[in-house]
This record gives sequence, structure tokens and C-alpha cells, in this order.
Amino acid sequence: MDNKSDLRIIAKTKRKVLDIKNISSKLCNLLRQKDYYINAQNILLFYPLKYEIDTLELLNDNKNFYFPKVQGKELLICPYSGEFKKSDLNIMEPCSAPVAPAILDLIIVPALMIDVQNYRLGYGGGFYDRLLAKNPDITTVSLLPREFFITELPHDKFDVPVKHTIFV
Repeated sequence: MDNKSDLRIIAKTKRKVLDIKNISSKLCNLLRQKDYYINAQNILLFYPLKYEIDTLELLNDNKNFYFPKVQGKELLICPYSGEFKKSDLNIMEPCSAPVAPAILDLIIVPALMIDVQNYRLGYGGGFYDRLLAKNPDITTVSLLPREFFITELPHDKFDVPVKHTIFV
């Protein structure tokens, strides 16, 4: 098994050749069929990086959407206002004021890879793992191309698996 750093390089390289727009649309359509999405009112999305799954088309659905904003080592949860600015980490972040994470029904968690136990390979900052550890009752899902589903990822005691995965 490769280490996390090697796997991140592999995943970032592999996804550059995929039709991420088409894959993203298919994943959003599959998500819309899931009860946990249908029943959710308050959903945390993320603003996609280049070559990352793009869930922004979900903003057309009749839901309340939120986006994360990094503050120190934590993720703040901010209502979608349509206004974003680039952060020090080169990520588009919301300009709205944060709210308590407990408002969320569903968190769409970014991932580079996922394994059969739903452990995900993130970008290495641990932001989502800390958020999920503090809010274990919120439903979580990661959306990925099937090429990024592997048998086993290395994981540490602080890694929090997502509850659901969707692949195409």
C-alpha cells in the first residue's frame, strides 16, 4: 500500500485526463435520487478546485446551501450568498458570516480516493476530519469517479470515514 502523499500525487495526476464535467453531472444526478439528499434541507458543498468533482449545479435545487471557510485549523460553515473570494490557501471561500455546523443535514465531503470502509484520502489538512469528528450525527457523502475507489487506504486514528459514497 502506498503512503498518503504518493496516493495524492497518483489521484491528482489521474483525474487530469477525465471528463470531470460529465462525471460531476452524473454524480449530482445520482445524489439527487438518494433519500438522504431528498430529505436534507441544509447542505454543505465545497467550491471545486480544478479537476475536482463539481457539485455547484446542485445550487439550482430547492435547498439551503453552505460552503466552508478555513479559519486556523477549523472549517467554518457559511451560508451560500453567491459571493466568494480566494483565500490564502488559493480556495474560493464564501463571504458570508459563519453559522453553527449543527444546522447541517448533509455534508458533501471532497475526496481524492475512497476505500471499501469509506475512509477517504483528502488533501492532508485534516479540516473535514475535525469537522466530522465534532459533528458525528450529520450525514456525509463523497462523490468520485470509480477509478478512485480502492480496497484499502492508509488511515490514522483521527481519520473519519464518510457514511456514503457514490461512484460513476
